[in-house]
Amino acid sequence: MSQGTFNDTFLKACRGEKTDHVPVWYMRQAGRSQPEYRKLKEKYSLFEITHQPELGAYVTRLPVEQYGVDAAILYKDIMSPLPSIGVDVEIKSGIGPVISNPIQSLSDVEKLGEITPEEDVPYVLDTIKLLTTEQLNVPLIGFAGAPFTVASYMIEGGPSKNYNKTKAFMYTEPKAWFALMDKLADMTITYVKAQIDAGAKAIQIFDSWVGALNVADYRYFIKPVMERIFTSLREKNVPLIMFGVGASHLAKEWHDLPLDVVGLDWRTQLDEARALGLTKTLQGNLDPAILLAPWEVIEERVTEILDKGMASPGYIFNLGHGVFPQVQPETLKRLTTFIHEYSANRQ
Repeated sequence: MSQGTFNDTFLKACRGEKTDHVPVWYMRQAGRSQPEYRKLKEKYSLFEITHQPELGAYVTRLPVEQYGVDAAILYKDIMSPLPSIGVDVEIKSGIGPVISNPIQSLSDVEKLGEITPEEDVPYVLDTIKLLTTEQLNVPLIGFAGAPFTVASYMIEGGPSKNYNKTKAFMYTEPKAWFALMDKLADMTITYVKAQIDAGAKAIQIFDSWVGALNVADYRYFIKPVMERIFTSLREKNVPLIMFGVGASHLAKEWHDLPLDVVGLDWRTQLDEARALGLTKTLQGNLDPAILLAPWEVIEERVTEILDKGMASPGYIFNLGHGVFPQVQPETLKRLTTFIHEYSANRQ
């Protein structure tokens, strides 16, 4: 994959520059619906794959080779750095991350350690180096989970539908909460900077579950720590992307942060976001469930999104959440080709 011209369309769009076509990549494009990945998963767990750079790189580059997308996203999990700070986490099939030592008090927070990426997650950095020096001709996106989302797993002990324990901890133990935010911010900054130094060309911060908060609580409990994270990462001069699910009401808050791209799920139309005053590059936002519909429906919805996205400078096509296992790889390949051709003809 390293042979040929480097495709920087995605990076240009992140910066709001003019591109020959709308760039596209898909969250969770690495794995999930690909038969090659499912075959690997019969033998290895997620953590076992990520601990082997050759396997991690293989899974990461597969969608670039198969679909022709304009960016790769590193195959790993937002839980990947947590064991290094003392969190006992296991990814259980059909459940997700399960943590056996959940945070319940300030003393639990104070016991958390610090991450040294070169020692604690060398396999992540080696995978990045392998991809960016030998295998990819598109930008590699590194990523991390945002403090609220990571904290929600650490406090709940696993996935949650309502985040009641997390919010109760936030409201009743503010000293412990802000201490936890600071610990996780330090981890995120160190971890992400190491990814960039290893070769990642852009970073997406996933605050997947922060939509559970209202705007006022976000501003008080979360926004200051996100400001600190993005301000520190800005020093590395790579595009920074923010994304969450069911968090459209926070889009303006994200837009205020020192980042480059606001990712939207399907609940807010792109033109609605522009009407709210969002001038930065937007990324999104097809409902991934539509990928199971007939092609005529997919094409109609995608055309509508593209027309709205291309109406203003700075747009990257993506889904409003990740690819799920039932999506056919042929659909994603056809979709990528359509997006490239349709947008190129509209330039």
